Amino acid sequence: MAGKTALVTGAASGIGRAAAERFARNGARVAVVDLDSRGGAETVRRIEAAGGQALFVRADVSRPDQVRQMIQKTVEAFGALHYAFNNAGIELGRPPLTEYPEENWDRLIAVNLTGVWLCMKYEISQMLQNGGGAIVNTASLAGLFGMPCHYGYVAAKHGVVGITKAAAIEYGPKGIRVNAVCPAMVNTPMTERFCDAETLKFLATLHPLKRIGEAWEIAETVVWLCSDAAAFITGVALPVDGGMLAGPQA
Repeated sequence: MAGKTALVTGAASGIGRAAAERFARNGARVAVVDLDSRGGAETVRRIEAAGGQALFVRADVSRPDQVRQMIQKTVEAFGALHYAFNNAGIELGRPPLTEYPEENWDRLIAVNLTGVWLCMKYEISQMLQNGGGAIVNTASLAGLFGMPCHYGYVAAKHGVVGITKAAAIEYGPKGIRVNAVCPAMVNTPMTERFCDAETLKFLATLHPLKRIGEAWEIAETVVWLCSDAAAFITGVALPVDGGMLAGPQA
């Protein structure tokens, strides 16, 4: 990936930070995008300390004007855009359907689904000028099966899987591959906010590997999907789940 440019949203921590660092380790210049300026700056610092090149861009992916500016700043700094990992996402609790706040639904769809669509819209427009590129979107196992009390999240992640496949079909002939990763439970700051230690222990038992995932494991998959090693893969929603999708565990 030497001399290429990668853009990673939600890169201030967790999976996004791990992916930004791995893109840089593979030689790419990285646009680190997030609303968290402090966390984003720390990701840039870590990349630069390891000898890489990075730029922080503060952006809300649910805002079209900010997404356009995000792409513009990336291209102004690095000259082009070759890879994108649309990872920014939120979770807003688990109320039952009849008590699910409408504002939670609206915000989850805006960030987790519309945000991915907006990013792809402007990323692809730029990649077409390069003659191609590769995009990975963060979906979830919640994009492949239902989860009660996660209505906005599940709807958004199913939508991400759908628009990933649609974009792959439309832009494959133009040299742009589009895939999604579908992680199970992963050890990230978001997971820590919503799960206590006992819950995490229980969730680990649901995975055949008997543990939850680590951010770097998802990041390695993302970078591989963007690389030439995955040149014949597009339109895939790839579970990275410790075997959880294989079936119920005792």
